[in-house]
Amino acid sequence: HVQLVESGGGPVQAGGSLRLSCVTSGYTAGRYCMGWFRQAPGKERVGVAVIDRDGRTGYLDSVKDRFTISRDGTKNTVYLQMNKLKPEDTAMYYCGASRVIMTPTQALTTSSLFRFWGQGTQVTVS
Repeated sequence: HVQLVESGGGPVQAGGSLRLSCVTSGYTAGRYCMGWFRQAPGKERVGVAVIDRDGRTGYLDSVKDRFTISRDGTKNTVYLQMNKLKPEDTAMYYCGASRVIMTPTQALTTSSLFRFWGQGTQVTVS
């Protein structure tokens, strides 16, 4: 049974940092493309950062140079380090997993290819 559990969200002031974690179970995370997506109220879910099975990463343009996605295979955990946070980063952040082989760019723009999702963690920047 595949499970993804996110944590690390919360309120933060603009310019601050947060690190989100996604703990996976029920499968070997290293065999999956993992991604962080976010959804603000009334808006569609968008890809923020992805890391494929080979470690290649992709980022939403507005978070490049501020966010970093990484994977710890020994802990089956995927992280999203978020620095220099802005109010427009406020959203529910979701971790997703996909076994589809695709480029990071494809992964960022095709959330429908992610089969497994966590429950989300709220990030609020003021």
